Amino acid sequence: MVDEERNDPVHLGIVLPSLIHLEYLTPQQLTIMNASAQPLTNNTPLCYSINSPPFAFKPTIASAYFSSIFGSLGLLSNLIAFVVLLKSFRRTHSRSRSSFLIFLGGLVVTDFMGLLVTSSIVISFHVTHFNWRELDPDCHFCNFMGMSMVFYGLCPLLLGAAMALERFIGINYPFARSTSNPKSRTVSMVLMVWLIAGCIALLPLINVGSYHMQMPGSWCFFNISSKGNDLVFSLLFSLVGLMCIAVSFLLNTISVVTLIKVCCGQDRSQRRRDDEIEMMVQLILIMVIASICWCPLLIYILVSVVMANPVRDEFVLFYLRMATCNQIFDPWIYIMFQVSRLRRVKSLYCTNCAVQSSSSDQIPTAVATLRHLEPDPGSLGIHPVPQGGS
Repeated sequence: MVDEERNDPVHLGIVLPSLIHLEYLTPQQLTIMNASAQPLTNNTPLCYSINSPPFAFKPTIASAYFSSIFGSLGLLSNLIAFVVLLKSFRRTHSRSRSSFLIFLGGLVVTDFMGLLVTSSIVISFHVTHFNWRELDPDCHFCNFMGMSMVFYGLCPLLLGAAMALERFIGINYPFARSTSNPKSRTVSMVLMVWLIAGCIALLPLINVGSYHMQMPGSWCFFNISSKGNDLVFSLLFSLVGLMCIAVSFLLNTISVVTLIKVCCGQDRSQRRRDDEIEMMVQLILIMVIASICWCPLLIYILVSVVMANPVRDEFVLFYLRMATCNQIFDPWIYIMFQVSRLRRVKSLYCTNCAVQSSSSDQIPTAVATLRHLEPDPGSLGIHPVPQGGS
């Protein structure tokens, strides 16, 4: 929220009848002021300094159902994707594909945990209608949710950029990574991504930005503002996300061009790179979905803080729900591709088994045919020599 909205009594919840012409306020604004207002003093925790619960907003049963269905679908999708990826990882023998599956596994685990943490809090609010100030008077719970939103929001974007970098090196400089253990390097990259996202999420705890209660009171997020340290953190969050998407787009484009040259150019006599093509298609789909889901929120935050535009809660909530859809759509990319690959491998295996079975069945038939064509020794005047003295 920008400073203009901070001074708005409707947002602050301060009843000042001597300074406000009540006749110019709508009934809804009066309801919010009278029902949810609490005088803010110097002792008010930072996370409640802009929006202070309890709010006059009454969650409907539809909100609880929507949050439950949305969260359950995402958790189930990521769980299925993790099982499918685990089976594929055990069956693969390609080093490049093993590294790619480790990245996908890290992405699935991140999305699963992000949905589990945030959905649990939101669903609990819609079901119990708890009062944040009574449950969390020192803002520890609100800060935890804000950190979770930032951490699990940045991780998929950072992992997407790391996957694009790994594929770029594997396709354009295949000998540069052949001297080291690809699995240990990939695990290190995933851990590094988690560490970077965690460090960024911790910045508001050292006063670089701040986490605040957001309308309608079911979640916490960092304060989107064009002033002070909130401006720094808002710019950091939006620019890191947009740079990850831009890096992914650039590296994936170069990798695709290289694959096209290898498969269709003068090097078309080389072996077919089916695995590289399949991985690039998955990576491009991951990038496209991340761009569609995250760019509206990241661009809105960037424009709002740079242009000092008023931040509207309904826009932030809508764009954040779009970003959360990324955690639901991503797993189905892995599921569809891995199931298709398993079916192809199974079909090839069954075909090989049928060929070997038919070959083994033909051998006795061929031997019997040769024996049938073998001439009878008696007809040629050749008789066996009797054994013993008879």
